[in-house]
Order: sequence, then structure tokens, then C-alpha cells
Amino acid sequence: MDRTTEEPSRPSGVNSSRRDRIRPRSAPWLAWGLWLLVVAGNVVAFVLFDLPADTSSAAMKVLDWSIGLFALMAFATVGALILSRRPDNVIGWLCCAMALAQTLANFSSPKAVRTIAVDPDQLPVALVLGQLGQAMFLVSLLGLLPLLVLLFPTGRLPSPRWRSVVWVFAVGLVLYAASVLLKPGPLDRGLPANPLGLESAEGILQLTGAALGLLFALLVVLVLASVVVRFRRARGDERQQLKWLTYGAALLAVVPITVGPVVERVRPPFVGELFFALVISVIPVAIGVAVLKYRLYDIDRIINRTLVYGLLTVLLGAVYMTGVFGLGQLLNPITGESALAVAASTLAVAALFQPARRRIQAVVDRRFNRRKYNAAKTVEAFSAHLRDEVDLDALSAELLAVVDQTMQPTTASLWLRPSSSQM
Repeated sequence: MDRTTEEPSRPSGVNSSRRDRIRPRSAPWLAWGLWLLVVAGNVVAFVLFDLPADTSSAAMKVLDWSIGLFALMAFATVGALILSRRPDNVIGWLCCAMALAQTLANFSSPKAVRTIAVDPDQLPVALVLGQLGQAMFLVSLLGLLPLLVLLFPTGRLPSPRWRSVVWVFAVGLVLYAASVLLKPGPLDRGLPANPLGLESAEGILQLTGAALGLLFALLVVLVLASVVVRFRRARGDERQQLKWLTYGAALLAVVPITVGPVVERVRPPFVGELFFALVISVIPVAIGVAVLKYRLYDIDRIINRTLVYGLLTVLLGAVYMTGVFGLGQLLNPITGESALAVAASTLAVAALFQPARRRIQAVVDRRFNRRKYNAAKTVEAFSAHLRDEVDLDALSAELLAVVDQTMQPTTASLWLRPSSSQM
């Protein structure tokens, strides 16, 4: 039996001349130069504003700062890797731009403003920096992140019709940043009013901010719709790349809601902060894996295993909690606590693990991986029929039909070795 090897599909919209051209020698230097700039900026902000801010130990401050920097450096590192290997893909530039914007926002946080405002002569400068920091934070969150999702994974818009949407959004983002800069009132409690604030235009600024907020909400809906449309049209590598982004976004949406409340109750310090930093870092990691195409086709297996073990964890956790609470109330109605109930619930969970995993795996395969499920059923039916089939010609035809249905090769043929009596 032979199978014609198909040429791997190329990402949609990427021409060979552009992809095969020599990469600029300056791209890796520029990429990692931006990465060092992000690191240096955050170190300077930490030394100037965070280190002398409170009375906690320096080690605890460094640990807290490192955890807070984790997700930011994930974006910067992924952007540098993409720029050094795919310099023509704008996704790397957007990741680095988000990291730089957040770094600049650190210089205008309320803590930084208070540090600068110790000198009365520097108070107006500190307040202006505070407003600029808020605007920079909003630009990275409301501007660069939706644009990154819109351009992912090819670095180009889904169609030319999106250009007008991007221009409208860019103008709205500039107006929104201007409304933040000119907003009257104090930046934070204990600080004077914004020196750039326009008291006479407060109503107009509030109305503009509310209208632009609706515009950004509409943009988010359009961006999500573009991902769905792009996924339906995508084939080959691009479809797998979109699966990586969807997987990261799903984890970011589900994990904090389900696991976050449990992690927040853990007593050791910084466990909750580290957990949420790792969850946020899933997005840049998924972007980097998708664009650089490292183990790209493992995403289907990862999604499958995540669904299986996620549902299994929820099911066994519910069984355990129900057993502990129910048996505890029966065995010890006063306090509801019983070591026997805990032991019985643990044994029940251990006994249910393998049967529940197999059942959930079958349900997930049948619902989300129908092709694999149908192929397994076809092979199983053929194996059962093989024991009763004696006609070699019919068996050969059925074997080729099973191979065509399960593996779907371009061509398939069967060669049978002649028996020794015919030789």
C-alpha cells in the first residue's frame, strides 16, 4: 500500500518571493534591543518608584515586582523572537509595542507621580506624566491588543474592507486618549487636579468618552467576528495558528473564573499573583507558538486533553465535595466533619478516575474530534468482520475502502505476497 505525500500547505496570503527573501541582518539586533529597552525601563521604574515606596523588605519587593513583570516580559520576549525570525510579520512589532507602552505607563503610575511630586517644582510635570500614563495604558489595551487579534496570524487584514474600520477606530482612539489627557480632576486620592484639565469642557469630555467606549465595545465584537470568519476561510497552517490563539483566549477566560477563587485562598504569599501572571502569559505564548509554528499540529491533541482533564477535574471535584459534605453530615451532624467521610470520598474518586476518564474521552472524541472517532469505529467494525471473511478478493476491496475512509490518501493500492506454493 502506497500513499502519495502531499506538499505541506502554505499560510494563506504569504507569497514565496517574500517569504524566501533574505532576512535583514539588523532585525535580530533591533528585536533584542527593544527587549533590553523594556527590561531597562522596568528596572529603572522599580528602582526609582517601587523600591523606596513602602517599608517591606527589599527581597519581597523584588519578588512582587518580578511576578508583576512576568506577563509583560512574555509579550516582549515573544515579540523579539518573532521579529528576529519573521521580521516581515507585524505581529512581532505589535507585541513589542504593547510591552513598551506598558513600560512607559510605569513611569506615570500614581506611585511614580507621588515620588516625583515630593519636589513642589516638579508637581505639574508629575501630574502630566500621570495623565500620559493613563492614556498610554489605554492605547495598549484598547488599541494595540484588538489590532493584534485582527491582524493575527498573517500580519494583514482579513480583507481590504477592514481598512475603513481600522481608520475609524484609530481616530476614535486618538480622541479617547485626548479626552483622558484633558479630563479635569485629580489623578488619584491625595493628588492635586490635572493641570491639563478643562473644567469648561467636562461635559463634552464625558460624553465623548462614553460614545467612544461604545465604539470600542463594537470594535471588540467586530474583531471577534473577524476571527470567526478568518477561521472558517483558513486552511492548513493558518487554521492551526488560529486554533492556538483561540485556545489561549479560552484558557484566559475560563481558568481565572474556575480556579482563581481557589488559588486566592492559598496562604503562601504571591501564589495568587503568580497564578494570574501565568494565566495572562498564555496569550503571548500561544501567539509565539502559532507564528513561529513550533509543534504547530499538536494543538488538536492539547485541546483534546485540556477538555478531557478539565471536565474530569470538575466531575471528580464535585464527587469529592459531595461525599465529604454528605457523609460528614450523616456521620457527624454537629460539626459536619468526619475523617471517615474524607477517606471514603478519596477512595471513591480514585475508583472513578479511570472509568470516568475513558467515558469523557469518548464523549469529547465523538463531539469535537468526529473524524478520529469515526475512523476508530470503522477500524473496529472491520476487525470484527475480518474474522468471518474468507473471500480474499472481497477482503482486499474492503481493506482498501477502510484505508480510504480513515486515512484519506490521494491513492492507495494493495500488494499481496504470493504463497510459497505458487512460487
